[in-house]
Formats: sequence, C-alpha cells, structure tokens
Amino acid sequence: MESPSLLLSTTLLAFAFKASVAQWTPAFATFYGGSDASDTMGGACGYGNLYNAGYGVNSAALSTALFNNGASCGMCFTITCDASKTQSCKQGTSITITATNFCPPNYALASDNGGWCNPPRQHFDMSQPVWETIAVYQAGIVPVNYRRVPCQRSGGMRFTINGNNYFELVTVANVGGSGVVSQMWIKGSKTDWMVMSRNWGASWQSNAYLNGQSLTFKVQTDDGRVVTADNVAPYNWWFSGTYTSWQQF
Repeated sequence: MESPSLLLSTTLLAFAFKASVAQWTPAFATFYGGSDASDTMGGACGYGNLYNAGYGVNSAALSTALFNNGASCGMCFTITCDASKTQSCKQGTSITITATNFCPPNYALASDNGGWCNPPRQHFDMSQPVWETIAVYQAGIVPVNYRRVPCQRSGGMRFTINGNNYFELVTVANVGGSGVVSQMWIKGSKTDWMVMSRNWGASWQSNAYLNGQSLTFKVQTDDGRVVTADNVAPYNWWFSGTYTSWQQF
C-alpha cells in the first residue's frame, strides 16, 4: 500500500498540473525548419526523427524561460495567435504542439529585435507548417497566447536504447498525459529496480550491465502518475534499437 505522504505528494502534483493547463499566458512565436519541417528533426530533447518519436511536425523549440534545462521536453501546449495585437493572425485557429527542441538565446541581438529567445522571454520557435496554421508566413513573429494541455498520443511509449556496456542511455518518447517524464527506473530480468538519472532532455541513463536481459521500465510523469512497461525490450535487445510498449498514460 502506498504511504499517506506519497499519496498526498501525488495528489498535489496532479492538482498543480491541472491548474497549469487551465491558464492562458502571453508569449511570442516565430518559425523555423522549412516548409516541410525537415530541419526540425533531431533537437535538444534527443528525440531524433520526430515522426518515429510520434510527434511529427507539430513541434516547437522553447526559449530558456520555458525549456527548463530540458525538463519541459515532451510537454504539450495549445497556442493561438493574439488577434487583438496583430493583423497577421488566421482568425479562429489554434494548434497543439509538443516541446522537442531548445531555442537558444542570442545575446548579440536585443530581445525585441532578433533575440527572441533571450531570457526572460517566453517564446516558441515553431515548425513552419504549424506556424502557418495560425499566422501568415510574411509576419515572421506574432504575439500568441498559450496554455499547457494534456498530450494525446497514438500507440504506446517508445524507448530508444543507446550507449554501451555498463551505460544505457534511454530516450523515452510518445508519452501521453502530462507528456513530461520526471523520473525513470529500469529493471533487468535478473536485477532489482534501479533508479535512472536524467542525462539531458528526454534521455535517462543507467550504469549497469544489462546485456542479455529483458528490460522493464517504470516511468513517472510530472503529475505524479506512474506506468510500468513490462519486458518492453527482449533479452536480445541491441543498442540503437527502439522498443514500443503497449502501455500509455
């Protein structure tokens, strides 16, 4: 049975998440990546090919104020162009994106003249196809309003394993619910549970020798929910392989 303190902590996390998804906040948005979004693939979160990760072109790079040193990777936002501040909006439209990349600051430029992602600005550098859903191409930059929303995913979570012997670097993608992994555990078929540590973005690491063992992962999102993906990687898994679970938030 879970302890009262753990239940209280989980309840508070869930309450904080629900509160965060209700509030609209002003920000700005630009676009990058080309008309086919091909240059948005990869990115600081470590997802690689965004189609394979389950995110497609509905993605954005976040400024420092939003990226939170990678802890916001996988977070979902609904964004709408603020028509009260510009005539460049496409009226009545909105788009939901996933945070997949980091928009670095450019301190050589003023924050209101090219240094759009400089702290403390809240800024989304969106893929071009997504941008053109809510604003006209010629605008370049528009004021927006955004709010965090639950992530709707197709299929289960995906685990990509890189690294080498005694070092498993696991990137977890296509995470539903809050979308943000706050803690992970790994278990080999011959081991107990081991806590993983965040390496960067959506990648978590373990320093155990697990070759030849099937792997189970336990994933906790930042609203306190926990899902276990049992034996998602078979005993003959290999580095650079991606393994899909039926489990989802």
